[in-house]
Amino acid sequence: MIARKTAKLGTIKGTGNVFRDLGRPDAELLQLKALLAAQIVHALDETGLTVRGAESITGNAAADFSRIRNADLGRFTVDRLMTILSRLGREVAVTVTVRGRKSAARGYAVPAGV
Repeated sequence: MIARKTAKLGTIKGTGNVFRDLGRPDAELLQLKALLAAQIVHALDETGLTVRGAESITGNAAADFSRIRNADLGRFTVDRLMTILSRLGREVAVTVTVRGRKSAARGYAVPAGV
């Protein structure tokens, strides 16, 4: 029998954006794409559409829907994902909030009050 040394694991509260937690510089964009893709998958599942059925309704290739289901979103822009949702009969509303960064990590400072 092999003795195992177990380390106690702690928990860290996330920010609500896994991409930011992983240090991705494009975290907000990736989060938005993931949310839109999840809504596309939900729409397909809710209506029982296959990727071929979705292709005929939206004009997007069936392979695109397979990529979306597999969260392979590198080929998709936000507007393309929004257009797909619209063609699937979904209304899309996006709210944007702009704040100054907490640190000048990119080499510039954000003036106070901006």
